[in-house]
Amino acid sequence: MEWKNCGSGFRELRPLVHLLLPLSVHWVAEQMTVSVLVDVVTSALCPGESTCSQAIYLSGLQQTVVGIFKMVVLPLLGQLADEYGRKPLLLITVSTSIFPFALLAYNQSREFVYAYYALRTISFIISQGSIFCIAVAYAADFVKEGRRAAVFSWITGLFSASHVIGNVLARFLPGKYIFLVSIALLICCPLYMQFFLLETVERNQRREQKSTFLAMTMKVFHTRYKSMVDAATVVFSSPTLRGISFVSFFYELGMSGISSVLFYYLKSVFGYNKNQYSEILLMVGIGEIFSQILVLPLTNPLVGEKVILCLSLLASIAYALLYGLAWSSWVPYLSASFGAIYVLVTPSTYAIISKASSSTNQGKAQGFIAGVKSVASLLSPLAMSPLTSLFLSGNAPFNCKGFSIIVASVCMIVALGFACLLKSEQQLTRTSEEDIETPLLSDNQLAA
Repeated sequence: MEWKNCGSGFRELRPLVHLLLPLSVHWVAEQMTVSVLVDVVTSALCPGESTCSQAIYLSGLQQTVVGIFKMVVLPLLGQLADEYGRKPLLLITVSTSIFPFALLAYNQSREFVYAYYALRTISFIISQGSIFCIAVAYAADFVKEGRRAAVFSWITGLFSASHVIGNVLARFLPGKYIFLVSIALLICCPLYMQFFLLETVERNQRREQKSTFLAMTMKVFHTRYKSMVDAATVVFSSPTLRGISFVSFFYELGMSGISSVLFYYLKSVFGYNKNQYSEILLMVGIGEIFSQILVLPLTNPLVGEKVILCLSLLASIAYALLYGLAWSSWVPYLSASFGAIYVLVTPSTYAIISKASSSTNQGKAQGFIAGVKSVASLLSPLAMSPLTSLFLSGNAPFNCKGFSIIVASVCMIVALGFACLLKSEQQLTRTSEEDIETPLLSDNQLAA
């Protein structure tokens, strides 16, 4: 029966082909640059050195600036997707990665690396997280509520498969061709969407009265502010959405902190290079494909999203602790294997948010909680960058080069605590119905 449900769920993906195909190409193009970027940045900023504090701080600064602006931009993009359509927002967000990679394809000197960071920061503000939020809202327009967890899992599984392909290309392509191939693929994505992607949101055609520029500007700001308040009301009026926002915040606080310094940590401690990064990412990607495309769709009807979320958070804690305590160059490979499990945090979170939101508030809810996550990604580098740099230097108070990653694992432990307290909408409905029925029962007993 479960395999039948699994096959039926795959049929739910048919209307999403013209969304998932260009997104997969986009993810491949971005991922193939990840493993080579560390070497490019380190060579440009700290030539001849294995440890580059400047690169660590620059990466942390980028993440902080992105987090500041994403607090506003992500909820705003979610609202705009609900009001003006998914397609124009997707076209904008997938196009932003072209320009920063074009700079590195042209030149990889120190000045161009700084320029890359500036453009990539703008690109991340617009696209990081928002592509997934809008894509999930687009999928929710087609997929029935009972199928959404499986479909979201297959989408994230496709994301992992794209990462595997990107890592394979990075492993075997010469470094000088990686950015050129990436740019060509990135350009194809918005072009394909423009011609083939269907819109799912009907825009209301309203006649605007002629008014001054100042009046129009004030009206836009008032409309956006009202939408932000509405999105906050949607989230905080639901105990489920409120709880999952805390889970998302603390999980992102730990995980984004680790991801911002991990490759620099591995390069400094174990001398990892592009090929070893690609091997780790490839191993993780294969495990993620299996768990997201097969494991979650089969287990979700049996145990539900909450159990999967809690188990995934446990795996993320093990992942962080093993990296932080790594005593040999093979231990990061063992730690990375937990990525096949903790990756299920994302689809289970999307499913919980989607189930707790109405069809007209999908973009608002997903965007607002993505904004909460961006606050966490803003805060984490403020601690992780200096802490990592300190413990990788010769001035560390004690010998534990991965201490910052161990600290990040505490955030995942807090996220697990909030996840265990989550209640489904059905449980909350039953509880409220029982609270209403209890006085009635008492009155009947007194009357008897």
